Amino acid sequence: MSKKYKFLALSTTEAEYIAASMASCEAVWLRKLFSELFGFTLDTTVILCDIQSGIRLSENPVFHDRSKHIDIRYHYIRDMVQWGAIRLQHIGTDEQVADILTKTLGKVKFLTFRE
Repeated sequence: MSKKYKFLALSTTEAEYIAASMASCEAVWLRKLFSELFGFTLDTTVILCDIQSGIRLSENPVFHDRSKHIDIRYHYIRDMVQWGAIRLQHIGTDEQVADILTKTLGKVKFLTFRE
């Protein structure tokens, strides 16, 4: 989904954490929709994230000084990770296929992602 965000992130970790939280909201909604339409439950939904500190922040239910300024609504992802509905998985920068839509890439990387 592409939209203008209504928040100001103070770090890349916070930005990725908030984006992952918003993605988890959409994923949970889609999981419920599939469950109601087809009558079966899905396995854990994997969301790819390129910042490992954001993944650790979602897996740790303890509030730290570095995360206390993040709005409480974005901590929804912590509950989803604890319940097993969502799992964040690290993906390296060289494997970010979505970069073809969001960044200027070199020719080799562009051709690799295009394939």
